[in-house]
Amino acid sequence: MNSYELFISLRYLRARRKQVFVSIITFISVAGIFLGVAALIIVLAVMNGFETDLRNKILGVNSHIVVTDYRGGMQNYRQVMGEIVAIPGVEAATPFIYSQAMLKSGSSTTGVVLRGLSTKGALKVINIGKIKEGSLQGLETEGKPTGGAKAPRPGIVIGRELAKNLGLFLNDPVFVISPSGVSTPMGMMPRMKAFIVAGIFESGFYEYDSTLAYISLEECQSFLNMGDMVTGLELRVYDIYKAGQIARQIEKKLGFRYWARNWMEMNRNLFSALKLEKRVMFIILSLIVLVAAFNIISALIMIVMEKNKDIAILKAMGATRSGIMKIFIFQGVIVGAIGAFLGTLAGLAVALNLEKISLFIERLFGFKILPGDVYYLSELPSQVNYGDVAIIILGTLLISFLATIYPSWRASRLAPAEALRYE
Repeated sequence: MNSYELFISLRYLRARRKQVFVSIITFISVAGIFLGVAALIIVLAVMNGFETDLRNKILGVNSHIVVTDYRGGMQNYRQVMGEIVAIPGVEAATPFIYSQAMLKSGSSTTGVVLRGLSTKGALKVINIGKIKEGSLQGLETEGKPTGGAKAPRPGIVIGRELAKNLGLFLNDPVFVISPSGVSTPMGMMPRMKAFIVAGIFESGFYEYDSTLAYISLEECQSFLNMGDMVTGLELRVYDIYKAGQIARQIEKKLGFRYWARNWMEMNRNLFSALKLEKRVMFIILSLIVLVAAFNIISALIMIVMEKNKDIAILKAMGATRSGIMKIFIFQGVIVGAIGAFLGTLAGLAVALNLEKISLFIERLFGFKILPGDVYYLSELPSQVNYGDVAIIILGTLLISFLATIYPSWRASRLAPAEALRYE
């Protein structure tokens, strides 16, 4: 490559008195690419952050794989659990009970998802979040006598939002009411039992914090009159992306009676919607870069029209068509590279400090960007995927290069005699 081509390209980018309008269009092109690249990096980082944060929180409270029996409850769960743990890739397993119930405290009543868990093995499989008050071990021990009651009450661990809604604090009494009633001489009556708040947790997921309540597995079996039966088994695997493959191995080993569902199946709609939204946002924001590319085309065409004389002289001095094309290709690619470089710096600076910026905006204007009672998440997450950044940069440079082809080809086809005829 001859050095004169790049040298002339850089000279044409400099503003001159009679090139002010062309220089303005060039500046707009750089600004358009800058905004497009920065917006793409920031938005994709937020979308990646949403997906990762949701996945971590969903897989914290929920397991990677759930195994249930088609016939209903699972009786021989200890034997089944032993067979499952022996399968390669399975890290741990624990039994669980899932049921709908109601919590009553004074005059306040609300529906909850009641989950019975084994306090010895559950924490190896799930993570219910931060225990703000009390402890999960409070489910194992008997609660403190309250209100003059002679018999101690079993413990229950509830979410922070649920505790706020019912006005409950640590060691407060609460009644659990099961929708499946018991037969009495007075007819069918709801099953009700008194518990004591042994802990208050915060998962960071509003839906879970406002609807989940945990009691011990044995207490849940007794309350629901299930005997030694459980709803199913929850599993944790070493590689979450192999959960589907391991689930199929479990079904093959246990037989047709058992059903294994992995986390991707149970949350397919949510993660599919996030991926679709990410793709749509990428396409929409890419239009900013495309608009900037059209500005590059118009700027180069105007430069070619203005530089007819220069092109003719270069050709007369022996410049080839390919050399003339390179001059204007370099000019367009340089504009795209400058915009992409500045946009990448700005996008990464914002994306890597998005949490601090969002907190500053919240304090400055006095409002919450993501209210917990409206959105799944209470904070604006951000995770930069450098693979996405590389694709954005390469895509921008490719678009900039394609935008230079027609003006460069037009310049290379210019005949020197026609350009110099009236000079």
